[in-house]
Amino acid sequence: MQRRGALFGMPGGSGSRKMAAGDIGELLVPHMPTIRVPRSGDRVYKNECAFSYDSPKVRGASGGALPKRRNSKIFLDLDTDDDLNSDDYEYEDEAKLVIFPDHYEIALPNIEELPALVTIACDAVLSSKSPYRKQDPDTWENELPVSKYANNLTQLDNGVRIPPSGWKCARCDLRENLWLNLTDGSVLCGKWFFDSSGGNGHALEHYRDTGYPLAVKLGTITPDGADVYSFQEEEAVLDPHLAKHLAHFGIDMLHMHGTENGLQDNDIKPRVSEWEVIQETGTKLKPMYGPGYTGLKNLGNSCYLSSVMQAIFSIPEFQRAYVGNLPRIFDYSPLDPTQDFNTQMTKLGHGLLSGQYSKPPVKSELIEQVMKEELKPQQNGISPRMFKAFVSKSHPEFSSNRQQDAQEFFLHLVNLVERNRIGSENPSDVFRFLVEERIQCCQTRKVRYTERVDYLMQLPVAMEAATNKDELIAYELTRREAESNRRPLPELVRAKIPFSACLQAFSEPENVDDFWSSALQAKSAGVKTSRFASFPEYLVVQIKKFTFGLDWVPKKFDVSIDMPDLLDINHLRARGLQPGEEELPDISPPIVIPDDSKDRLMTQLIDPSDIDESSVMQLAEMGFPLEACRKAVYFTGNMGAEVAFNWIVVHMEEPDFAEPLTMPGYGGAASAGASVFGATGLDNQPPEETVAIITSMGFHRNQAIQALRATNSNLERALDWIFSHPEFEEDSDFVVEMENNANANIVSEAKPEGPRVKDGSGSKWVIYNDHKVCASERPPKDLGYMYFYRRIPS
Repeated sequence: MQRRGALFGMPGGSGSRKMAAGDIGELLVPHMPTIRVPRSGDRVYKNECAFSYDSPKVRGASGGALPKRRNSKIFLDLDTDDDLNSDDYEYEDEAKLVIFPDHYEIALPNIEELPALVTIACDAVLSSKSPYRKQDPDTWENELPVSKYANNLTQLDNGVRIPPSGWKCARCDLRENLWLNLTDGSVLCGKWFFDSSGGNGHALEHYRDTGYPLAVKLGTITPDGADVYSFQEEEAVLDPHLAKHLAHFGIDMLHMHGTENGLQDNDIKPRVSEWEVIQETGTKLKPMYGPGYTGLKNLGNSCYLSSVMQAIFSIPEFQRAYVGNLPRIFDYSPLDPTQDFNTQMTKLGHGLLSGQYSKPPVKSELIEQVMKEELKPQQNGISPRMFKAFVSKSHPEFSSNRQQDAQEFFLHLVNLVERNRIGSENPSDVFRFLVEERIQCCQTRKVRYTERVDYLMQLPVAMEAATNKDELIAYELTRREAESNRRPLPELVRAKIPFSACLQAFSEPENVDDFWSSALQAKSAGVKTSRFASFPEYLVVQIKKFTFGLDWVPKKFDVSIDMPDLLDINHLRARGLQPGEEELPDISPPIVIPDDSKDRLMTQLIDPSDIDESSVMQLAEMGFPLEACRKAVYFTGNMGAEVAFNWIVVHMEEPDFAEPLTMPGYGGAASAGASVFGATGLDNQPPEETVAIITSMGFHRNQAIQALRATNSNLERALDWIFSHPEFEEDSDFVVEMENNANANIVSEAKPEGPRVKDGSGSKWVIYNDHKVCASERPPKDLGYMYFYRRIPS
C-alpha cells in the first residue's frame, strides 16, 4: 500500500494541515486502486523510512521531534535499535494517514470517515510485526530464555577443577573462544568465523558425542553472570543456578572478572591482542562529527559490511553515482523502494555523507552527560538493517547472522553494482583491471597468454621472510612452557613481514603440476605468472591472512606487514608475447569418461550455456578458481552452490581442477582459470560474430576483444567501454598512457570493526568502530586485511 500519493507517515511537520471530513473520500478516490491489505509474509516497514534514516528520535530530522522526558519507562512497543537512553524517555505513539504531496493528515483510527478498505489496510499495517524480527539479533540480549536444563542439570563428580588462567582446548591448541561444559568440565573451542574468532567446533562435537547440553564461555564470567549456550536448544540461554554449577568445578563466580585469557588484575601484564591494537584500546580518541563521519551500528556480526561500505563511500566515483544522483534515483524508484538496490545504496550513501546523522551533542545534552558522569560523548550512527536485508537476501551466508569475510562481501557488492548500473555509469569500474596470465609448458617451452577481468589483488603472506625469527622461536618456547605449567601466557610476539617479500611472492611463477600441454597432447608440468594488463583507479589489496592446515582447519596468520603509503607496481606490467616465444596450439584437452558410467553421466549433464551463473559467482566469491566453480555447478546439474561446494572439496586436489570446462559436442574451452588475483572476472572468449560486428565499425580486433571481455560480451556496453577508454585504441598508446602511472596512494584500510579512512583534506586517519567515529592516534596500518590504494595521476 505504498505510492507517491498515498503513504503512511510519522506525525507531520509544520507544513501539515488537516482536511474537512467531507473531502476525505474525494481525496482518496485517485489512490484507491493502489491500496491493498498486507498479507501474511509481506514486509511492512513502519518504523523506518525507505529513503532516509529520519525518525522522531533523530534530532533535527524532518517530520520528527525530540522525545519528551516522562517517568523513566517505555510504554510503547516499538521495534527499534536506537541508542537513545530508553530508561530516561518514553514515546507517544500517534498514527496518521498522510496524503502527499499536499501533506493532508487523517488521524487514526477513523472508522466513520474512511472507506472500509483503507481502514482494514491501516489496521493491518499498524499491527504488523517488524520485518527484521527473525533476523535481528539485537533482541537476544533482552529476551534470553531460561534453559529447561538449568534446574535439573546433572554434573559429574569427576574431580575436575578449572584453573583461573592458562586455558586450552582439550582437542586442539586454541586458547581463545573456549567453552566450559557444565556437566563434565571439559574445556573446548567454539565455532570458527572469518574474523579469526572462534575455533574448530570441538565444543559442539563434544555435545554430539555426549549429549551434555549446557556450556559457559570462559572469559565472560563475572559476578553479574556469563555467556551460557544450550546446544540442545540451539540458542543463548540463562542459567539461574550458574554460581552453583561453576562452584562444582572450583570457580568462585563472585570473584571472577571477564577477560578472554582469564588473567586477573594481580597477574602479569596481559597479552595485547590484535583486536585491542586495531581498536586503539587504552587511547583517548577524539570523536568526529559532520559529513563523512557517520558510523554504522553493529547488527550482530555485521562488521564486514560496515568496513566495506565505509571504504566504498569514501571514493568520489561512488559518491557521485549515488548521492550525486539522489533526486533522480529517488524520483524513479520502483513501487517498493526497499527492494531496489540503487535506492538503498543512495539512502546509505546519503546517511553516511550528509552529516545529518552525525552532529555533536548540544549544550543541554552535554550538561546531562556531566550530571550522569557520562563524560564520553554519545554517537548514535545509523542502522543499515534495510540495506543489509536487501543485499544479502539472495546469499546464503550474508543473509545469516554469522560473521563473514569482508573480501567476499566486497566482490558480492561489486557484482550487485554491475547488475544494477545506472545507465552507462558503473562506479565499480574504478576497481576493474585486466590480468594477463602467461602459462608455459616446461617441456616444449611454448606459452599461452590470456586475459581476464579482476577487481582485487591478493597478496600471500611470506612467513618465511619474517625479520624477527629469533623472537618468534623464543616466544613459542615460552608459550609452551607456560601452557604446560598452567601459567599466564607471555605477551604475544607477531611475525614482522616486509611488504616487499609479499610482493615478491606474488610475482613469482606458480607451478601448475600435471598441466595439459596442447603441444604435447598430454599432461605435463607448467608454470604460470600473472601481470597487470591494465591498472585500476583504485587498487584493492587483500592480505591472504587465512589459510587451511593439513587437517582442513582454518587458520589465521597473526602478522605485522609494513604496508607502504605509496605503492609502485610498474614492474608488474604485462608485456604480452615476446620475440622468440612460440604460442601453444589452441587445442582443448580431451574429456575421458569411464565406460561404466558414461551413459548415466551423459543423461545427467546439462548444456554448458545453461549453467547457473549465480551459483558460480557464489563459489568464486569464496576464492575458488572461476573455471573450477563452473565445472562444479555443471557436474552437479545446477543443484545449487552448496552441492557444488561439496564437489569442489572432493576434486580440488585433482591436477586439472582449475582447467577450463570442455565437453564433447559443445565446442571449445573456456579461457584460463583463476590465479592469485582473486578469480572474479567472467573471462570467456567473446563470440566471434560479436567481434566481427565491432571490427566492421573500424575498431581494431584486439580492442574489440578487450572491450567484450570487460563487459561480459555485451555489445552495447562494449561500445560504451571503447568510447570511454580511448587510451586503449592502440597497444602503443596504452603503454605510453600508463607509463609512470602505476603508483598508488593508500586511502583506506578495511578492518574487522570498520575501516580507517585517510581524510584527504588534512591527511589524518579516522577510525570507524561501528557507530563510533574518532580521529585515529595510532593507526595500525600493519594489521589491515584489505587496503584501498588510489592511483596517482601523471
